[in-house]
Amino acid sequence: MPKVIAPRDPKEWSLFTAGHTACAGCGQSLGARLVLNAAGPRTILVNATGCLEVFTTRFPSSAWRVPWLHSLFENASAVGSGVEAALKALGKADDVNVIVQGGDGGTADIGFGSLSGMFERGHNILYVCYDNEAYMNTGIQRSGLTPFAASTTTSPVGSEVLGNTTGKKDLPAIAVAHGVPYVATTTVAYPKDLEKKVKKALSIKGPKYIQILVPCPLGWGHDTALTIRLARLAVQSGIFPVIEVENGKLTSVMRIARKVPVDEYLKPQARFRHLFTPAGREELARVQALADANIERFGLLGARAG
Repeated sequence: MPKVIAPRDPKEWSLFTAGHTACAGCGQSLGARLVLNAAGPRTILVNATGCLEVFTTRFPSSAWRVPWLHSLFENASAVGSGVEAALKALGKADDVNVIVQGGDGGTADIGFGSLSGMFERGHNILYVCYDNEAYMNTGIQRSGLTPFAASTTTSPVGSEVLGNTTGKKDLPAIAVAHGVPYVATTTVAYPKDLEKKVKKALSIKGPKYIQILVPCPLGWGHDTALTIRLARLAVQSGIFPVIEVENGKLTSVMRIARKVPVDEYLKPQARFRHLFTPAGREELARVQALADANIERFGLLGARAG
């Protein structure tokens, strides 16, 4: 059995323990800790292949203090569906939370068909997407959630193209289109908001979807001390709207008291450094336009964020 590393004093224990091997400043490890502690001990986790799986379960240790299953990249939602069906058969469906979790690649791309099936069948499962905006575990390749103009190893900056040429896939809207009763976005910069949404999602029957922006110092090319600041700037610039949609209706947004230009969010990240050259001015303006469109679409201006 894997050995769980935990503090000597049980009062200090988290359900997601210290001793994992995530990079310094990893937003995903913080996100997972917040999600699991909000969900509580009566939880079963299904984890798609990816960074989170790798850095938390290096034999003989495990960072998880609840039942945890590793699936393939493409079938985490199907495995979670089986877990939920088994709990129903055992008469325990109301006693245990089932959470399926994956990165942006395992959610928006490789595992999307499985996720869509889980949504359509109406399983009582919370799906959490830890969105670090690329395939970080396998070499920082572009995913369906990589933002416009970001440089990755498969969308590099060249003489003809300056980074990723496509926009970020709107997965929350796709989940809403499936009739999912609860859809939300959040970031690790606002832990209370994150925890509140996890608890709310788990109180609702049926499939739920939460997308959490989790900065990655390695893939984004930022200082490890800036993880929380960047997650906050993503919200305050409008580039990552924090919202809730219940039964198809937008019910809440995290409003912005003072809009910051996207420059403040982009400059600390090496993946966007090409935008701050003469050749990148047009693309930088397009990124600002995307943020402005989000602000207009969701009515984000008005009150203090977080």
